[in-house]
Amino acid sequence: MQLSIIEYLRNVVGIKEATSVEFDKDAKEPAIYLIEQFLDTTGDTQLRTHQSPMGGTLRLGEYPFETKKGSHLEAAYGTGISNERHRHRYEANPAYKEVLEKNGMIITGESHGLIEVVEIPSHPWFVGVQFHPEFTSSLQTPNPIIFDFVKNGMLNK
Repeated sequence: MQLSIIEYLRNVVGIKEATSVEFDKDAKEPAIYLIEQFLDTTGDTQLRTHQSPMGGTLRLGEYPFETKKGSHLEAAYGTGISNERHRHRYEANPAYKEVLEKNGMIITGESHGLIEVVEIPSHPWFVGVQFHPEFTSSLQTPNPIIFDFVKNGMLNK
């Protein structure tokens, strides 16, 4: 999802310097950044910075997200709150939410103000996720978003 946001900001929105602080810690347009404070899975506040030990900078574990009505995400998970597993350090910067949505990339899943899922409604099936659906997927019980991707791929041949 993160590279999709960077490319969308650069090539559709026109913010040519959009990047990740993972690549440039002094980025002028930090579309992807390291949040310094977030709620962990127990609801406790966690702090992390570029100076933190690398292991302490992960958003790790299962987090809830809310689906947006009419989205592919809702088609896959249903309405309301769902949970998915995370293992990452960098987040999509919510400061870019308005400009993304104004230009056609919709945020369809959020968790405590963090962007979890983006979609491009003008595309037959473009969904980018921050979580790791492969962590909870198997051949017998595919993750809902993976199943929806395959199903839509078969329908849109």
